[in-house]
Amino acid sequence: MPPACDTPPPLLLALHQGLSERGYVEGRNFVSLVRCPARVEDAAPSARDLASLKPDVIVTWSNELTDAARRATSTIPIVFVAVTEPEQRGIVASLARPGGNLSGLSHMTSELNGKRLELLRETVPRAQRVGVLVRHKRDRSLSLRDSASVELTFFEARTPSELTQAFAAISKAGVGALLVYPDPEFYVERQGIVAAAAQVRIPAVYENRDFVMAGGLMSYGADLMDLSRRAATYVDKILKGAKPGDLPVEQPTKFELVINMKAARALGLTVPESLLARADQVVE
Repeated sequence: MPPACDTPPPLLLALHQGLSERGYVEGRNFVSLVRCPARVEDAAPSARDLASLKPDVIVTWSNELTDAARRATSTIPIVFVAVTEPEQRGIVASLARPGGNLSGLSHMTSELNGKRLELLRETVPRAQRVGVLVRHKRDRSLSLRDSASVELTFFEARTPSELTQAFAAISKAGVGALLVYPDPEFYVERQGIVAAAAQVRIPAVYENRDFVMAGGLMSYGADLMDLSRRAATYVDKILKGAKPGDLPVEQPTKFELVINMKAARALGLTVPESLLARADQVVE
């Protein structure tokens, strides 16, 4: 269950690559049954539909899709990818001993918000006030406790239709830069969010490279393709008899900083050479 279906979903292809490296061939010794809910509210019916087909393993990307899958089944093994704070949010009993029918790879995305803010301030040092686009009021408890030198202003967009209003408020508020809080709904709407940020000419940092490839300024986060490839290890072990509850949850080991120089030039920004030198990819 990827969060949205491109053609084909890159995260699913990365999982298939990992399976191929372990000797699996689609159509010969495994078959993918794909459900790609485009909206968070579509997750539950998609998960129930998938569970009704009784697959050997369900793979999910994101907290919301994982929650939907575990509500749909307590017996089918679930391997999650890119889930943030799985222990704190009650998805697993502990990282070392998940228990139940779930295990997988943590995303650590909300924990990286402080680092994203740091990179944003380095890129736009004049920004004393930074806007934060969130989807829920609860997201205001961000991992930004060390940002005492920055004034944060929160803007809420609970649905895609509220994004236009949110960016109008961002423009009027006069904030110097924007942090887009990681959220599956924002990921689905990334094209519109990136376009809106460009329209109001505000430098923004995002959770992963897909926003930058859509035209956004910069991103910092776990390498989702690497996480998806690594998920194949869990699938392989489960198919060979391992119980997901006995498999420890793993953390990201690869993080990537991606910078879009075309977007920087359009905003009139000069990205520091020291930052460019640390980037994993610079998009021209």
